[in-house]
Amino acid sequence: MSKMALPRVIVASALLVLLSTCYVHADAEKADDGVTVETVEEDGYQSPETDPKKFYLAEHFDDEAAFKKKWVKSETKKQGVDENIAKYDGKWEIQAPARRLLKNDLGLVLTTEAKHAAISALLDRPFEFIDKPFVVQYEVTMQEGQNCGGAYIKLLSKGINTQKDLKQFHDQTPYTIMFGPDKCGNDNKLHFIFKHQNPKNGTIEEKHAKKPNQRLDDIYKDKEPHLYTLIVFPDNTFNILVDNKEVNSGSLLEDFTPPVNPPEEIDDPNDKKPEDWDEREKIVDPTASKPEDWDEDAPAQIVDPDAVKPSGWLDDEPEMIPDPDAVKPSDWEDEMDGEWEAPLIENPKCSSAPGCGTWSAPLIANPNYKGVWRAPLIPNPNYKGKWSPRRIANPHFFKDEHPFRMTTITAVGFELWSMSPQLLFDNLIITDDPAVALEWARQTWHLKRDRITSQAESLVERGLKFAGENPWVYAVVIIGSFIIVGFVAYMCCGPKTQDPDVDTKKTDAVVEDDPHQSDGEGEETGDKEKLSKADLEGPNENTEENTPLVDTDGAGDGQRKRKPRKE
Repeated sequence: MSKMALPRVIVASALLVLLSTCYVHADAEKADDGVTVETVEEDGYQSPETDPKKFYLAEHFDDEAAFKKKWVKSETKKQGVDENIAKYDGKWEIQAPARRLLKNDLGLVLTTEAKHAAISALLDRPFEFIDKPFVVQYEVTMQEGQNCGGAYIKLLSKGINTQKDLKQFHDQTPYTIMFGPDKCGNDNKLHFIFKHQNPKNGTIEEKHAKKPNQRLDDIYKDKEPHLYTLIVFPDNTFNILVDNKEVNSGSLLEDFTPPVNPPEEIDDPNDKKPEDWDEREKIVDPTASKPEDWDEDAPAQIVDPDAVKPSGWLDDEPEMIPDPDAVKPSDWEDEMDGEWEAPLIENPKCSSAPGCGTWSAPLIANPNYKGVWRAPLIPNPNYKGKWSPRRIANPHFFKDEHPFRMTTITAVGFELWSMSPQLLFDNLIITDDPAVALEWARQTWHLKRDRITSQAESLVERGLKFAGENPWVYAVVIIGSFIIVGFVAYMCCGPKTQDPDVDTKKTDAVVEDDPHQSDGEGEETGDKEKLSKADLEGPNENTEENTPLVDTDGAGDGQRKRKPRKE
């Protein structure tokens, strides 16, 4: 085991002992009193009331029969993809959460992965963007985390008026707003996209909100329910909240890409830069010439003419000599392994002398070195500045001061692709009153958050109680803390190279016992303990273990290398 692996093993072992001790005893105590973390006691939860005067849609997914009457699975195919995967065959089911927090709470679960899935429902009444805020709110629980895929919602535009229309819901179905989380790899998004109609030519274009002002990585991996709220106000402002905390806000007119209103002026597409337009600020001086004494061939360094060989320099002594104490291994066969040579060591005579071997004067910078000659730059007398086309009035300019007045919404749907199964959606509402959304959250999502918090506090309390009854736990904690601190100090400040006092030169016997030493590896490679192909594949008749060692590179360093046997 390497010196890098040993501290990790120690730390991991200490942490496992500490954590397993606390959790096992905490679990044992819970078993004694008949309570477990997942036990759902009387929690005060009842499916919230859905007053039609307050909601355009209110769906708690607790009534499976009502769900089946209202929600329609898509029976069509996704546009522009391979025929084999185009069908919307992802499965939707009403299920209890994998982690039961509330006794009678159910949700809409996308149970499949790597399949297109689409489901939608008509609003109880259309939402028209006139003079009241638009509020959409729903919960998402990524029960197995999320590696790649969306959990966003689409608010479908007028024209979707019947359940027959819902059966044809696909990726190109017109929507007014798309909102919610989306992730793939390290790209985490919280979409707010609305479609804006050009009042001049009737074309429709997507407008994307700026990114949230904080990172939201945890929502994709903590496997807990999260609440997403979008509020769009008639004054063209918006707020996005996650778990009732604002993460993004701004103006429909200023904080979207591309902007709602195009620029009043644009570059003239027909204006071309004149051929004689000179944009060079500086040019090479045409009158400059290389000085006669400029030697481009002069070297950058020369031998120091003042250098003198140190007194006592041992010209006839080599820096390395064969180890006089080395002994030819008993199993060495000259016929098979070649002529044996003792490994080289540093010449002890050189340690007391200025140096050994052939002496040569050192190099110094050449005072006459000038390098390649280049003419200097001077201001360009014909410089006209950076060219840019003239500006003209934008023929497509318009000014929409009320982008809030979006296309009427008549339905809502999920149209998704996810690489993680078991996405759970719950408590979806559309209203025109932010206070109604807050109250709905108080009756649903807040109860779940309170239960999660109480379970965490209960676990801590049980752990502390057990520690109070078993003082030896504190000793484990203290010892574990010392190990962790020592490990951190070792990693930060410990030795990075092998101790110079240790003889790192491997003798023939050492190399023979080291199955990880590969051809051409020195001391550093040995420390890393790299696995050879034989380590991974196991022995066979052609492996290194069955091939004799020989010094093949002629270095005479005693590092014996395998020589293939002759068939």
